[in-house]
Amino acid sequence: MAGTGPHGRAERRSAGELESEVLAALWATDDALTPAEIQAEIGGGLAYNTVHTILKRLYDKGLVLRDVDGRRGAYRPAKNAAELTAEAMHQALDRGPDPIATLQQFVTGLSRQEEEALRDLLGGTGP
Repeated sequence: MAGTGPHGRAERRSAGELESEVLAALWATDDALTPAEIQAEIGGGLAYNTVHTILKRLYDKGLVLRDVDGRRGAYRPAKNAAELTAEAMHQALDRGPDPIATLQQFVTGLSRQEEEALRDLLGGTGP
């Protein structure tokens, strides 16, 4: 949610922040939501037109799907949070010159619980 800056004005959220907030609102329900419902969920004085613009950007990126119900459109995520995060991780590995070194760095930063989950997923027995 946006706070106020040093001059008492509302701080603007970046497009990326707004996209994340809209996706979080959509992931929090099993139902498709209208722009007005998303606006109410996010709060913070966000204009309806801003929500609609963010939804159009997400739609253009293939991150949300639009369900048409008469003249009213409702949106739902095209992927769940885990799928989207995994996709971003794959893209990050593809961008680097040495994906194995990147994976090594990533794994050394895992918590014990994350490391155990990774070992279980890979079928390892652990130390």
